Amino acid sequence: MIYSKKIYLGILIFIILLISPFLASLGKANVPPVPSLDTPVINAMAVKQCVEPTEYMKDYHMQLLYKWRDEYVREGNMIYVNSRGQKYTISLEKTCLKCHSNEEQFCQKCHTYAGVKLYCWECHQK
Repeated sequence: MIYSKKIYLGILIFIILLISPFLASLGKANVPPVPSLDTPVINAMAVKQCVEPTEYMKDYHMQLLYKWRDEYVREGNMIYVNSRGQKYTISLEKTCLKCHSNEEQFCQKCHTYAGVKLYCWECHQK
């Protein structure tokens, strides 16, 4: 009981240090980024649409890329038929990056915001 004041003070300092990151960001809005669609290919499109609808691509683009990888590498399928019945070449570079050539303003913005490592370029060189 001699050290009880020191123990309580230590616990209080520990709790303050533990919650300080939350206190520092209190009241600050964390606005999600808006990826830039300003590329020559996208600007030239009469109808701006991706391989799949925008909402699907926002939520499931990595699952689609994994599916493409499996179909291309493991099954030898080089054509993807989307939900609208349109055919696309299964290729990150020739299909995705053809339109989204601004990797820093498109891919990297959202991945940085979400805290997700963008590792596509370890295998796919521009």
